[in-house]
This record gives sequence, C-alpha cells and structure tokens, in this order.
Amino acid sequence: MIKKTDKHRILILGASGFIGNAIYRELASYYKTFGTYCKQLNLFEENNVFFQFCVEENSISSILDKVKPTIIISSFKGENKSLLKSHNEIVEYVNLNNKCRLLFLSSASVFDANSSFVAYENDKTKSETAYGINKIAIEKLILEKIPQQAAILRVPIILGYNSPLILQLRNAIKYKANFEVFPKLIVSLNTITKLVQQIHYIINKEIIGILHLSSSDMIHHDELFKEITEKISGKKPIFKNVYESNNDKYLALLSKHTILPETHRITVAEVITESTFNEEITTLKTY
Repeated sequence: MIKKTDKHRILILGASGFIGNAIYRELASYYKTFGTYCKQLNLFEENNVFFQFCVEENSISSILDKVKPTIIISSFKGENKSLLKSHNEIVEYVNLNNKCRLLFLSSASVFDANSSFVAYENDKTKSETAYGINKIAIEKLILEKIPQQAAILRVPIILGYNSPLILQLRNAIKYKANFEVFPKLIVSLNTITKLVQQIHYIINKEIIGILHLSSSDMIHHDELFKEITEKISGKKPIFKNVYESNNDKYLALLSKHTILPETHRITVAEVITESTFNEEITTLKTY
C-alpha cells in the first residue's frame, strides 16, 4: 500500500471531468487530494473530499479557505467571464500564500490564429476563438501576478482508450455515422495516461513556467483517425472531410525547452498504440 505524503494538499478544480478525474486518480494515492464537481450530485455528494462548485454560480474562495491547498490544479470549464473571475480569486489566494502553487491547464487554442506555424513555449499567443482568447487572458493574469508560483501546462488533443474522441470514433464505426476529419490540419497529441504522469512529475519537481505537454512529433488529423480506425475495426465510419484552408494549418504544440525525462515523453505512434491497445489484445485472443 502506498503511504500518502503530508508534503501537499492538492485541490483539483474540475475533478469530475475527463482530465480532472484522471489527475485525481493519479494523485489521490500519494497526496491529500481534494476536488470539485458541478452537477454530478449522485456521484460525488457523499464524497467528503469533493466539493460542489459551479463557476457561474459560486465563488471559489470558500473552498480554498476550507481546503487550504498547497497545490491548485485548474482543469475546470464554464462561461468565459466567470472563469476569468474565478481565476482572479485563485491567483489572489496563491499570491497571499507563498507556499502554494497553481498548475493551469491551458490549450493549443491559444495559438489558433497563428495556424501557419507550429507553436513553441515562448511564441506569442494569438487566438480568434472565444475559448482561446479566454485561455490567453488567464495565462496573462498568472504570468503577471504569480509567475514564480505557477506552471502553465498547454495541452494538445488528448486521446487514450476511453477518451471522448475515441469513444465518439467507436460509436461512429459501430453505427456507420459521420466522423469529422480535417485533412489540412496538422496536430500534435498526448494521452490521458501520459498527461497525468507528466503532471505528477511536475508537482514532485516543483517545476514552474510554461510547458507544452505534447508529443514530440505531429500528424495530419485525417491520417491519425484513419490509422486508429484500421487498428480498431475492419469497418469504417463515414469520414466527413472538413476543409478550412487550401494549405496545411497547424494546431500543434512542440517544445524547445524540454525538461521532462525521456520516460515522460511520448510520440504519435505511442498515442495511437495506447488509444487502440485493448482492441489489439482482443484481436490476439481470437487466434
């Protein structure tokens, strides 16, 4: 049995979501770990380490004061103005507690207006979407107010055997339904398993700054899902090609300042393998 350490009290904002819950499951055996949820009362209301928090309705300050976290992981969603307001409260708490750190999960979308190029850590952010613009605003707030107490973790497309996109693809295969692919879009990737391992490492090593938690290489969006489909099934969905440009565009994060060890890095091929691993085992058992 793993003994929990008293080194940190971790609060995961958005611990009921796909990414947040995976982070909780990774960390809960090692640290005193708490989380928030919004609407899933039947799942979490009797869990004494989860607190109900809906960003459009509540202030996060009371939960911060109750938990007294030394690490806050922000992976929650909501209306953009409410998100910015809550992060102002979070930043104020961190600023007043010099032993506390914030890990903010950002996105490749902070570069979606610079789609002619691959994005590196120190590149200028620019977005044309409300989602990306809001992420940039929160990043700016963090970098201005608590740069020595925060890590901005930009993530690309997140896959894995039970990830929402792979579940959507499986359903599209099963029902021969439409599945959108973007032939002119070049992407980088990560898996949920690798992402939470990377976050665990960042906590242990007390790393701050901007990190791109992404594969070391890239692939065209349509090629990615066609290759995954071939490994999952002999059948195919109806691939719906979406063309937003005549030229290749990027929604890809790469790193010029890699500080993670080799064991915590990942390639596109490894992402594809992890996203289809159970199907490969099933296929082998049929022989």
